[in-house]
Amino acid sequence: MFESIKHAQRDGIEVLTLSGQFIGGEETDKLRDTLTSVAQQEHNRLIIDLTDVSYLNSTALGVLISSHANFSKRGGRIALCNISKSIENIFVITKLTLVFEIHPTVDEAIKHFQTNS
Repeated sequence: MFESIKHAQRDGIEVLTLSGQFIGGEETDKLRDTLTSVAQQEHNRLIIDLTDVSYLNSTALGVLISSHANFSKRGGRIALCNISKSIENIFVITKLTLVFEIHPTVDEAIKHFQTNS
């Protein structure tokens, strides 16, 4: 499966749309590099859309956790959205639902950021 990361901005909020499987190889390195780049641009709100992500391994989860920590240190926030049931189960089992803001859609995440700045 081909992995991709698309970067856009909606209503002044950075949105990354991921697709494929993130299993700890080059695709996960690309994810880390992209998240680092977004953080260096000093964006303080980021939505990661996981609509077309079929798998995240522990390395990819580590990248997300590290990015969340980096954003939080400087008062930023990361929200995840459009998570499949299988990936949601991973977040529940690992208790990452207590760490990440999770929303059903990009629109819901944007609305939440706008009303809870």
